[in-house]
Amino acid sequence: MSYIDGFLIACKTENKQKFIDHAKMFDHLFIEYGALRVVECWQDDVAKGETTDFFRAVKAEEDEAVVFSWIEWPDKETRNTQMAKMMEDPRMDPEGVEIPFDGMRMVFGGFVPVYEVTA
Repeated sequence: MSYIDGFLIACKTENKQKFIDHAKMFDHLFIEYGALRVVECWQDDVAKGETTDFFRAVKAEEDEAVVFSWIEWPDKETRNTQMAKMMEDPRMDPEGVEIPFDGMRMVFGGFVPVYEVTA
């Protein structure tokens, strides 16, 4: 069964295109290293909750949007092996690359699918 890496970030709304450009620069590397799919989603219909919500999770400010992304891998072993190799790839060096969001507020983790239904 596949394995999912999920990410949640806050990004200044004025940096939307910079975020997309950043994703285009790096996301193809995940595919090159064995990921099946990478999906980047910009906030559209996200409610503010009374107790918890996406905005609180990343301490989003008024001028920021929430971005929800995931990488689908064939399995956890592929993800672990290939991510380790990818981190050694010089193309992943963030030196000189402007990151259009505050990585310190990123929420991320690995997930094992437990149920799936498709069309």
